[in-house]
Amino acid sequence: MATDTVAKPRTSARVHVQKFGTFLSGMIMPNIGAFIAWGIITALFIEKGWFPVAALGGFGTNDAGDPNVGLVGPMIIYLLPLLIGYTGGKMVYDVRGGVLGAIGTMGVIVGAGIPMFIGAMIMGPLGGWTMKKIDAIWDGKIRPGFEMLVNNFSAGIWGSLLAMLGFYGISPLVSAFSTGAGNVVQFLVSNGLLPLTSIFIEPAKVLFLNNAINHGVLTPLGVQQSLEQGKSILFLLEANPGPGLGILLAYMFFGRGIAKGSAPGAAIIHFFGGIHEIYFPYVLMRPLLILAAIAGGMTGVATLAVTNAGLVAPAAPGSIIAVLAQTSRDSYLGVILSVLLATTVSFLVASVILKTGKVSSEDELHEATAKMEGMKGKKSSVSSALVGGGGVAVMAGPIRNIVFACDAGMGSSAMGATVLRNKIKAAGFPDVKVTNSAIASLTDTYDVVITHQDLTERAKPLTSQALHYSVDNFMSSPRYDEVVELVQHSNTAGAQEAAPAAGAAAATEPATGGAHVAPAADADGGPAGILVAESVVLNGTATTRDQAIDEAGQLLLDRGAVDSGYLDAMHEREESVSTYMGSYLAIPHGTNAAKDHILKSAVSVIRYPQGIDWNGKEVKFVVGVAGINNEHLHILSSIAKVFTSKEQVAQLEAATTVEEVLDLFGKVNS
Repeated sequence: MATDTVAKPRTSARVHVQKFGTFLSGMIMPNIGAFIAWGIITALFIEKGWFPVAALGGFGTNDAGDPNVGLVGPMIIYLLPLLIGYTGGKMVYDVRGGVLGAIGTMGVIVGAGIPMFIGAMIMGPLGGWTMKKIDAIWDGKIRPGFEMLVNNFSAGIWGSLLAMLGFYGISPLVSAFSTGAGNVVQFLVSNGLLPLTSIFIEPAKVLFLNNAINHGVLTPLGVQQSLEQGKSILFLLEANPGPGLGILLAYMFFGRGIAKGSAPGAAIIHFFGGIHEIYFPYVLMRPLLILAAIAGGMTGVATLAVTNAGLVAPAAPGSIIAVLAQTSRDSYLGVILSVLLATTVSFLVASVILKTGKVSSEDELHEATAKMEGMKGKKSSVSSALVGGGGVAVMAGPIRNIVFACDAGMGSSAMGATVLRNKIKAAGFPDVKVTNSAIASLTDTYDVVITHQDLTERAKPLTSQALHYSVDNFMSSPRYDEVVELVQHSNTAGAQEAAPAAGAAAATEPATGGAHVAPAADADGGPAGILVAESVVLNGTATTRDQAIDEAGQLLLDRGAVDSGYLDAMHEREESVSTYMGSYLAIPHGTNAAKDHILKSAVSVIRYPQGIDWNGKEVKFVVGVAGINNEHLHILSSIAKVFTSKEQVAQLEAATTVEEVLDLFGKVNS
């Protein structure tokens, strides 16, 4: 049997950068709680804190006259880097990799004597990766009974070597880099150039590099600066909620349609919930709005620099609550002014752009979605193309696990999962598990994966067996309703046999996601010749649904494509789940169990000009389908493309010859 070879699409440079940034931030994000704990202890108990406690803050001397060690120093020098190193190693090689990553990190910590976050982000993955390669050398070659001995000693020996590598090799390099980076930051601050960083940071955020920038770069540098100076401006370069809030406020006053209506809710989630990703679609609708974000960001950074304000620890998520909680005791005025002025400038610039820009008469968010689907060429499945006519995708089995994935797994994904979970519960399916996850943590164990449209390309290779949906609005995306309908139809009785009825939805890659397109078979028994003139009837004689199924099935039988048992299976299939697809179309076919009754792939087309009542729906076109292997998926996909176009449906209704019908359905045979 011939196998089609599909060229692997080239991955864009943006996706590569996102993956690298996600990996870096992935080492920081799980440990944000530890950073916050350190920030709270620092803000409260250091000598200049709210409630100075020498034994906790690490200043003064104890009863023996020795300097107090406290919690602040050991946590920042040892605990946080070791957590990062362990997490990085675990990401590469599970717990065993995490242990080796922590051992290697200890070498750079002791070798440098300063907070070694960059060193930990190097030694953690390096330890996990090298241990994985070493274990592969004798995988399957260890004599029974000696596995534990070999595994423990190999880890111990290599760990000691890694620690020495970190001490002598990595720590001097990282120390030099940290010193250089600190000098660059100081130069920017001293010369008033730090606000210019917003020119790069704000656009990068909208491209979903926000967590990579904030936690992969700024957090390590900011923590070191905070340890030395008691606060750092770097924690607010990306996390300031002002620029995004200004854009959302502008939409509240000058937006249109759903964009205007959803902006207030988005603003609340963004400002108080700290989910900055929620305003990204509003910028993507009007790319010129990035200028508003940049202007607001520059204003906020300039205000911080002028007032010498900063945070003692990262604000994660970027909520105003988290920002104020981590604000240095002497910086509240500067931080609050930074947020207010950033919001004001962003609002003013965004308002001018929205008022002077071209206004669409249709809903802006939906228009943006449609434009994206058109550019990506994915509006080709039954689930999206016929959704307005009642067609709904159906999975081959019940849906149990749905995951909403985003860059970090704690921002937009958590909010989206909550919204979708509530919708699915309200629909009567509380047993369907809806979770959120970072894209880097995805495994191919989910039934449905939902991501932002800019992240779907990264999620698909990790979850190739799942149905993918892309959204552009985290609060009120119409895709959520499509997923609920998918669950409703897939988790009801007979759903296991329902997939062929909406095969195009499971066979093509829709605008909102879906399984991959089933490739057309070759000329030897493939789609070529599946639809022939003898199988097209312009004026059917049936007056009921069951008679129409018999008429369509008889055409398949007359061609020698099926035996009589398949006709019985077509009726059985219709009794379990309707094959009505919308747009006056029904596609009766047999159950999955009836595949042995199919002798070759074939399609029959019957037109009923007066219409037939099909379970309360009007049907004018009945397409009988019989497909071997996955060929029926390709057939249904091609038919769906025809019925996507109202013009082509009208041409089918007006056709006077079989040849006209064959011309319109030509893609079925191509």
